[in-house]
Amino acid sequence: MLVWLADFSGTFPILNVFRYITFRAGGATATALLVVFFFGPAAISWLRLKQGKGQPIRSDGPESHLAKRGTPTMGGLMILGGLLVATLLWGNLRNPYVWVVLGVTVSYGAIGFYDDFLKVTKQSHKGFSGKARLGLEMVIALVACWIVMQLGPPGIASGFAMPFLKELVIPLGIFFPIVTAFVVVGAGNAVNLTDGLDGLAIVPVMIAAATFGFISYLTGNAIFANYLQIHHVPGAGELSVVCGAVIGAGIGFLWFNAPPAQIFMGDTGSLGLGGLLGVVAVATKHEIVLAIVGGLFVIEALSVIIQVFVYKRTGRRVFLMAPIHHHFEKLGWTEPQVVIRFWIISVVLALIGLSTLKLR
Repeated sequence: MLVWLADFSGTFPILNVFRYITFRAGGATATALLVVFFFGPAAISWLRLKQGKGQPIRSDGPESHLAKRGTPTMGGLMILGGLLVATLLWGNLRNPYVWVVLGVTVSYGAIGFYDDFLKVTKQSHKGFSGKARLGLEMVIALVACWIVMQLGPPGIASGFAMPFLKELVIPLGIFFPIVTAFVVVGAGNAVNLTDGLDGLAIVPVMIAAATFGFISYLTGNAIFANYLQIHHVPGAGELSVVCGAVIGAGIGFLWFNAPPAQIFMGDTGSLGLGGLLGVVAVATKHEIVLAIVGGLFVIEALSVIIQVFVYKRTGRRVFLMAPIHHHFEKLGWTEPQVVIRFWIISVVLALIGLSTLKLR
C-alpha cells in the first residue's frame, strides 16, 4: 500500500524510497515484529481463556512435555496476523505473486485453525480428517500453482528448474501444477510435523524465509539473475517483502514461544507458513532448493513416513519416537539441546542452498 507514495516522488523526492524492495522488506519486517510483540500478550490471554485446557499433550511422549499442559495453541494467528498487516502495508498490491502467496498462506492457515479447534475442543490429537485435509490442501495448491504458471515468463513458466545447472529446465507442460502442488503440500505438512518443541519450527522457518527473500530479490532482478545465471522471473522480487514479514512476525512470536513457551504455534501457523514457503519456491523456480534449505523439515517428514511404513510391515520401530526430534529426546537430549542443534543444522542447510546460486 505504501508503495503508492512513490507516485508522488516528483513532488516529494524523498518518497522515491518506497520504490525500493529492500526498504519495504525492512519496513515489513519491523512492522510484523511490532504487531506481534505488542498484541501478543492480549492474544495469548484471549486464547488461554477460550481454550481452557489448551493443546492436548501426547501421553506417550517425553515426560518433560507433561509440564506443558494448559499451554494455549493457535499462536499461528499472531504470526499470520502480523504477516498480513505488514505485507498489505508495505507490499506492492498490484503484484499478483503477492496475492497468490497470501491466498495460500491464509487458506492453509484456515485449515490448520480448524484442525487446532477440533483438537482443543475434543482434547484429542485426532483433529481434521487426514484425507479431507490433504484433499483441500492439494486443491488450493493446484489452483495456486496453475496461476503461477500463467504468470511465469515464456519458456520456463511450466518448467522445473534444476539447481547447479545453468540452462536445464524440465518441461512439465500441463503437469506443472500437479508436480509443484506436491511441493506446496509437502512443505506445509513438513513444517507442521517439525512443530513439536518450543521454538523448534519458527526459527528454521525464519531461516528459510530469509534465504528465499534473498533468492526472490535476485530472481526478480534481471541484472543479478543474468550475472548469477539463474532464471529471471519478473515480479518475483516483491516476494522479498512477504518473506521479510515472515521474519518479523517470527521474531515477535519467538519472544513468547521461547522455552518455556507461553503459547504454541499450532497447525494454524505451521501449515500456513509451510505453504507460504512452498509457493515462494515454486514462483521463483527454486523448488529443489527448498528441499535443501528446508532440509530439516524434509528429515522430520521422512522420519514419520519411515516409522509408519516399517511399523506397519514389521511391527518394529526405526526410531524411538517420531518425528525425529522426539527420538533424540528419548535418547536423553534435553529439549534446548535438540532445538538449538536443529537450528544449527538449518543454518548450514541454508548456506548450502544459497551456494546453488553460484555453483553452476
